[in-house]
This record gives sequence, structure tokens and C-alpha cells, in this order.
Amino acid sequence: MASTLLSPDCSTSATTARHLIPLTRKLLCPATRRVNFERSLSSPWTHSLCLSPSVSKYRTAVSAADSSSMTTTATTANIIDGKLISKQIKDEVAAEVVRLREATGVVPGLAVILVGSRKDSQTYVRNKKKACEAVGIKSYEANLPEDCTEAEVLRHIEEFNKDPEVHGILVQLPLPRHMNEERILTGVCMEKDVDGFHPLNIGRLAMQGRDPLFVPCTPKGCIELLHRYNIDIKGKRAVVIGRSNIVGMPAALLLQKANATVSMVHSYTKFPEEITRQADIVISAAGVAELVRGDWLKPGAVVIDVGINPVDDINSPRGYRLVGDVCYEEASKVASYITPVPGGVGPMTIAMLLSNTLLSAKRIHNFK
Repeated sequence: MASTLLSPDCSTSATTARHLIPLTRKLLCPATRRVNFERSLSSPWTHSLCLSPSVSKYRTAVSAADSSSMTTTATTANIIDGKLISKQIKDEVAAEVVRLREATGVVPGLAVILVGSRKDSQTYVRNKKKACEAVGIKSYEANLPEDCTEAEVLRHIEEFNKDPEVHGILVQLPLPRHMNEERILTGVCMEKDVDGFHPLNIGRLAMQGRDPLFVPCTPKGCIELLHRYNIDIKGKRAVVIGRSNIVGMPAALLLQKANATVSMVHSYTKFPEEITRQADIVISAAGVAELVRGDWLKPGAVVIDVGINPVDDINSPRGYRLVGDVCYEEASKVASYITPVPGGVGPMTIAMLLSNTLLSAKRIHNFK
């Protein structure tokens, strides 16, 4: 699954593009995975995230005395527009693809391996293919049946590893249960690991003084959003909610590389709201609908909501609507900046995948 960012300079000039695509910032950053909502409800989060007495009392008071005013108070947070920024990044990538092709004749290529017929995975792959076409990147696919063997998947990976026209390879997650995800992801050549999931890339991300060849796309997108909105990270307190290998853990490492003081909140954290309330920057990737309430946040905090959770909605034609990990209505009255769901982090994931693919092509062909 592939992995999408904000700085005050939103220009689409070639200079900006050359700054974004290479990892010159030392801070590089699934499409965001659609979380299984039923599984989230039964996870340890719903049992261990007990509120402290003070917070419970606060919520009771708000509910009893201020519920009407909370629904009428205007939103104060600035909206971090992931759609707008992802479009700007795609435009920058497209310009660099043209520059690379005209100078060297090389066209970046991205290969996607899809195992099985999950509708959400098929949608993600289809969207990645369209995004590649839009910026001039070649798209390659290997569609394998659900009951194929690990050996068959690894064989296709090896073919793409050896293909000089393929500069990036991603294996769409999740894989069928009978497959060893780690073994398959490790089979991708590190130099083409545009998802950033190879253990050596993650290891380099974790080490001081080292930079990975690629950073996982969704965390990279979160950090880029902060940059493009001129939100300073250095010296700030940051909290990451969730510790997955795909988002939470690499997001915490990126924040740390940017010289933030980082805490991680997970399903066994006691009184998570008290820890989160200390943060200047909150990145939530727990996969639990509206877990983070307004009273979890420090006034003026910056909130990056990675969650995409379906909740029942009889007024929606689909029977459900998508919400984040953060209760947007409450948080937008407390935060200084916040990402909406949808339209925040989500669009950034594919944009960062395209950026990583271009970076790979430029690196392989030694093109600056």
C-alpha cells in the first residue's frame, strides 16, 4: 500500500519542485488504509482509554451547561487543505517528469502488485493508476488471485526489481492471511521501495545521522502539510496517537528528526487525554472514529487527522459517512490548524507516492 504535505510557499515553480522531490530537507516524508470499523470497536482502545476524573467532570459540565453554545460557536481553526496541496505537488511532479524525460529520455515507472479482489484495494490501485497517468508516470500492474502462493508474488516482485523501466514497486496491502507480509515486503529492492516499508529504509529513518531512501507516504504527507503551512516543528511538543508500522511509528520518527519532543499514545496508554493535551502538534492514526475530543487538545494545537472511519448515517446514500479519529466539530473550536476528513491527509498519500517514484527515477539515473 502506498503511501501524501504543507509549507507556506505553495508555488509550483521548477525551483520548488526540485526542492520537494529530492530528499534535501533531511525530513522526508496505505493510500491511507480504510480501517475496519468493527475491529476498531473491539480493540483495546475502547477499554483502556479511560478518562481521568477531572476530564469526566469537564465533559459533564460542558454537556449540561454549554452544549447549545458549542453547537453554535464558529469554527476557529484554520483548515489544512490536503486536496489543494496534493494538487500542487502533483503539478510539481508533472513538471519534473517532463524535465527528466526531455533531458534523458527516461520516464519514471511505478509497478503495483495486487493480490486478491478486495474492493477497497482495487479502488486504491485504480486511483494510483489514474494519478500516474495524470503526471506522466508509466504504470505497471500484476493482478494475482487470492489463493496464489508467496512464491508467485515474490517472482513478480523479482521481475519488477530487474526491469530497468520500473523505478518504484509497491505491494498493495493488506495481503491474504496465508502470506507473510514481512517476507514479501522485504523482497522489494530497497532502491525501488517507494512505499518506504523495507526494514532497511525504516531502520535508516530511525537512526541519527542517516536518511532513508524513501519515507512511507502517509507520514511523509503529514509532515509536508506542516511545512507547507509554515508550522514550526523544532522544539515543539508532539503526540502521535497510534503506533502502526505504516503511519504512527514513522510519523513519530519524522517528528523527532525535525527536533520535536515526541510522545506516543497507544492502546495501553493510561489517561491518553492528559498526555495529548500537552501537545503543540497532534497526529492521530489510531483508526477509531472520533476518539480525540475537543477536551483532549491544548488550545491552539495543530491537529493532523489520519483516520478514515466509516460510521452509520441513514441520511447518506451509501448508508455511512467517513469521519476521522478526531471529533472535528469539537476540535475545530480549540485547534489553530486542523485537517478535515475527508480532504486532509488522504489526498497526500498518492501525491507522496508519485513524488517518491520520481525521486527513485532521478536517483537511479543520477539526475539532479
